[in-house]
Amino acid sequence: VQLVESGGGLVQAGGSLRLSCVASGMIFSISDMNWYRQVLGKQREWVATISSGGSTNYAGSVKDRFTISRDNAKNTVFLQMNSLRPEDTAVYYCGDHFTTDWGQGTQVTVSS
Repeated sequence: VQLVESGGGLVQAGGSLRLSCVASGMIFSISDMNWYRQVLGKQREWVATISSGGSTNYAGSVKDRFTISRDNAKNTVFLQMNSLRPEDTAVYYCGDHFTTDWGQGTQVTVSS
């Protein structure tokens, strides 16, 4: 399985970013997909899940600000992040429930 995240960057508080993750080597359409984030020195934190059927679930800290979506034709999962806060600063990763070989992630930095 290969996971390639992109779309991160530096943004001011209150701004928006849209992350993308292209997956290969897996049957994407039947896989629940997740976004996680990790701050250096801390454990990876779950952010959001989208099921194979399109149901979504969010961590309380991002609910109503972030939206996860997917395009099965492109094996891609997205994370639309609005109203960003400095505490959202992290490296963001995608994966399914069984991912152990993580991609490189994409850095999101939110300045105050």
